[in-house]
Amino acid sequence: MPVRPTAATTALLTTVLAAATTLTACSGGSGSDPDTVKVSFKQSTDNSIHVMDEYLADIKKQFEKQHPGKEVEFVPVKAPDSEYYTKLQQMLRSPKTAPDLVYEDTFLINSDITSGYLKPLDGYLAKWPDWAQFIDTAKTAAKGQDGKTYGVPDGTDTRGLWFDKGIFTKAGLPADWQPKTWDEVLDAARTIKRRVPDVTPLNVYTGKPAGEAATMQGFEMLLYGTEDRLYDDASGKWLTAGQGFEDALGFVETVYREKLGPDVSTALDPNIQTIVRGDLLPKGKLGINLDGSWLPQDWLEGSGHEWPEWSSKLGLAHMPTQHGQAPGKVSMSGGWTWSVPAKAANPDLAFEFVKTMQTKANAQKWYIANSGIAVRQDVAEDPAYVKAQPGIEFFTDLVASTHYRPAYPAYPRVSTAIQEAMEGVTTGDTSVEEAVKAYDDTLKDVTDDQVTQR
Repeated sequence: MPVRPTAATTALLTTVLAAATTLTACSGGSGSDPDTVKVSFKQSTDNSIHVMDEYLADIKKQFEKQHPGKEVEFVPVKAPDSEYYTKLQQMLRSPKTAPDLVYEDTFLINSDITSGYLKPLDGYLAKWPDWAQFIDTAKTAAKGQDGKTYGVPDGTDTRGLWFDKGIFTKAGLPADWQPKTWDEVLDAARTIKRRVPDVTPLNVYTGKPAGEAATMQGFEMLLYGTEDRLYDDASGKWLTAGQGFEDALGFVETVYREKLGPDVSTALDPNIQTIVRGDLLPKGKLGINLDGSWLPQDWLEGSGHEWPEWSSKLGLAHMPTQHGQAPGKVSMSGGWTWSVPAKAANPDLAFEFVKTMQTKANAQKWYIANSGIAVRQDVAEDPAYVKAQPGIEFFTDLVASTHYRPAYPAYPRVSTAIQEAMEGVTTGDTSVEEAVKAYDDTLKDVTDDQVTQR
């Protein structure tokens, strides 16, 4: 199961909070058996994909061998992301249904922390030598606003520019292309539009139908290349739109106003990510794609979009900062963590299971099987990991300087406001200035006025 971004909508949180349906696949709970650790995880809805299942089955064997008399019971949830979140939060509410260990998307971890569903792990982590191997930027993804850590990350993802080498050759662009500024990205797209007119020059995800892909792969990859940010850690408040925010929207507006991106109807298709990965890129119809490290997972044998030639057909470039200012490149990261519910019956045993999962050897096995990016320094430096897949070294090198979303409880609603602003400038229904004003107004509402002026 690839690590990838998930849709962030107000409707999702409403569903999560209002859900009252009976859990069938998730019933059972931790119970009170002190010798059994119950582990819940998201099982792929694609019956041909068993990466997580096979990995955990191996960890179960190791754990039970290392801990005689102890057993592992899996509580898989076979559902799309949004349904998984709903079912997971239902499980976490009661000691009768709470597992001992759960797979948490960093996107919603702070919502669960605020709801009191998760147990801080600092006491365990302080006694676990391997925690020192985890990269600092990855550790922050599992921290709450109280400064405590509520999960152990099992990998992450990063983002950059994928480009079609064949299209670049036709357009007279270099095979080792590495833009230094936003303008150089746009100039390359304009060159492709002029010299290879039958392809889409540049894809930047946008609008509400693309959900979090628009916010994270699109807008935030631009915003974090400016001096602006979404959240002020010092004051603990959300920031109104500044010049960088406005410029990021201006970049999106330029892409679609100049027809450098997909047709607007395609860009706003809810299936745009599948269109890009399953059609435009494999068929040589897209010049540049601003996207994530997980794409090769979609092209493996049995994926339905097999494309074994991708590593020879595509090049990779860092997304530059706006004007080439330090550090010169930008990436955003997400990912998942293993967390212990506050109402778990066997938290100590659950953390012992985490320790078995997260040895260097087991972590490395998971990163490679999952097309994930290492968050352990010792794995990232291992030649066997580096050689496991084309492009993995490129994306792993971005981890040390990547950014994580301010995934606090209000973030999903802030993300939706960003998507609305992007959609307005994409369709041309609103100007950048109008979109900025609407965002600032919405920001006050969705954060209960926890806003500071930039």
